[in-house]
Amino acid sequence: MTARVLVTGAGGPAGVAVIRSLLRRSDLEVFAADMDGWASGIYLVPASHRRLVPPGRDEDFVPAITRMVADDRLDLVISTVDVELIALAGRRDELAPAVLAAPSQDTLSVALDKMLLAERCAPTGLTPRTVLAGPDAQAVDWEFPVFAKPRQGAGSRGIRLVPDRAALDELPTDEGLIVQDFLPGEEYSVDVIADASGAVVAAVPRTRARVDSGVAIAGRTVHDAELEDAAAEIARAIGLVGVANVQLRRDRAGRAVLLEVNPRFPGALPLTIAAGVDIPSLVADLFLGRDLPATVAFREVASVRYLEDIIVEVDDILISDHAGHQEEL
Repeated sequence: MTARVLVTGAGGPAGVAVIRSLLRRSDLEVFAADMDGWASGIYLVPASHRRLVPPGRDEDFVPAITRMVADDRLDLVISTVDVELIALAGRRDELAPAVLAAPSQDTLSVALDKMLLAERCAPTGLTPRTVLAGPDAQAVDWEFPVFAKPRQGAGSRGIRLVPDRAALDELPTDEGLIVQDFLPGEEYSVDVIADASGAVVAAVPRTRARVDSGVAIAGRTVHDAELEDAAAEIARAIGLVGVANVQLRRDRAGRAVLLEVNPRFPGALPLTIAAGVDIPSLVADLFLGRDLPATVAFREVASVRYLEDIIVEVDDILISDHAGHQEEL
């Protein structure tokens, strides 16, 4: 039986990777959506399966997806955008009979708040010391430099290096900042998928040799038991069911510890798929109620990224009120 799947965030690298993966399956019918009519991933699917949606923060976003579920007879909704996941996860019952392919509301809330994440994962022994900026941070005998970063937000936005105690004392206390031990070692991303019981099916570490706008555009997968075990332990600690990207960095002692968790498909997903772990396909099976293998092995491969054009007829471009070029103007 063919399942009908909607992938949102079709303009981002993760959305494009998910769509390309699912299109290879003959038992899935793929719809693509984005708030921007210029989103490239929309044009990977037939014209009849292209959709525009309001921004994830818009009050009509969830109702719009609900209407699509009914009109397109969808079985599964996959979102690749944080803000959309948060909106949908809190109201997933409204999507019935379609299923939202996303971790639980609790897992999302913990993963997207670095303070809560550090507290939840502290028993694993894999977290750097993490405290709120202000009196809590000032009371700690730090080894400088240290990092200050927003407790919410992805990538490197808002991160600052704090060189000494004077700079620590000057940190604002009204920006939701946390202070963490400095991690000077190499950074790794580990793509993790866990089954319905929370058992980790695969944990694929990869290097971030080149990064552009927070997305790795070159790197390689690596067999490293420490990284795989650490990411799996973090996934279990947050109750992961589905996919997450666990970012680890080596501390001053060379030990891999937690940097952050992105509870969604990563932008560098094509590398993990090429290594043998087709996470979008596994996630589709998981949330459609199909059995997953106990483990999926991967091999060491490398990737570089290049710009690829999708050529469409002018009349086929979807007109959106939220197109990026219109907002810039």
